[in-house]
Amino acid sequence: MKTIAFFDAKPYDRIWFDEYSEEYGVSIRYFENRLNPDTAFMARDCDGVCAFVNDIVDEAVINSLYGNKVGVVALRSAGYNNVDFKAAYGKVHIVRVPAYSPYAVAEHAAALLLALNRKIHRAYNRTRDGNFSLNGLMGFDLHGKTAGVIGTGKIGRVFIDICRGFGMKVIAYDPRPAKDSGIEYVELPELYRQSDIISLHCPLTKDTRHIINSEALSLMRDGVFLINTSRGALIDSKALLDAIKVKKVGGAGLDVYEEEAELFFEDYSNTVIQDDVLARFVSLPNVIVTSHQGFFTEEAMQNIARTTLYNLRAFFQGDALDNEICYRCQKFGACDKSHKTRCF
Repeated sequence: MKTIAFFDAKPYDRIWFDEYSEEYGVSIRYFENRLNPDTAFMARDCDGVCAFVNDIVDEAVINSLYGNKVGVVALRSAGYNNVDFKAAYGKVHIVRVPAYSPYAVAEHAAALLLALNRKIHRAYNRTRDGNFSLNGLMGFDLHGKTAGVIGTGKIGRVFIDICRGFGMKVIAYDPRPAKDSGIEYVELPELYRQSDIISLHCPLTKDTRHIINSEALSLMRDGVFLINTSRGALIDSKALLDAIKVKKVGGAGLDVYEEEAELFFEDYSNTVIQDDVLARFVSLPNVIVTSHQGFFTEEAMQNIARTTLYNLRAFFQGDALDNEICYRCQKFGACDKSHKTRCF
């Protein structure tokens, strides 16, 4: 049985991984520490590593793992912007969970939109204090509004279906449009100009970093709502804060934040948050911040555990790695796995 060093472990991770680990032939050694250059040595007696979105898999970590004969890093996430693929290529195989539940994330995006629009968070706090006034709680009909969706992968398409269910018009941008999808694609500037609501469902790459910046915000309609359940660095946080202050943005629902790595998934309720931008976001009445919980449903957690363990078993058995991603995939675009084997 192979041993896996499981970093950034939380109690809810253990529920599903403990249930299925024996079935997939692995023994898990849980660490609450995040994976980074200072903690990578903890995997020295292990055969593989399991990492999450805020773990650091940079060149130093890769070299440490490779030096300790760790041959695989299994990301229990779809995102992989925290991995140095160039450093990993030829040394450590990187596998991920490409899809766990598009419904979980898309539904959370819709929940943020609904709560923001109808001021559910404010009404909840008011009524608990015996305040039943409606002043300041007015929203608007979603029916007939235009939703702009950036990224039309599985999650983006589910969110589009939800928007259509509300009777909204949907336009979208994606450099790789989904064929025969019936989705109306437009260029980004046009999406910014037309949309009442903009929701982000794309990966973080060098091309999408700060896709929402001061220039993009200047093109948007006054009072636009922004929803981000993808990656924090898709939005220039300071530019967004400035746009909220001048009422260019009417509301923001943020399940991710570009400087979340040292904050999200932890309890800092007895600590003064030193990040002034985040502190301002959480204080604003027209911003809802959730701590990267869009994926967090029973179905998604079960799928994450099973796919991660499947990836590890395939590696140790010498099988093809269906969910591997590597330097070549990153360099030349989406790999079609036509080689039907491993990336190296």
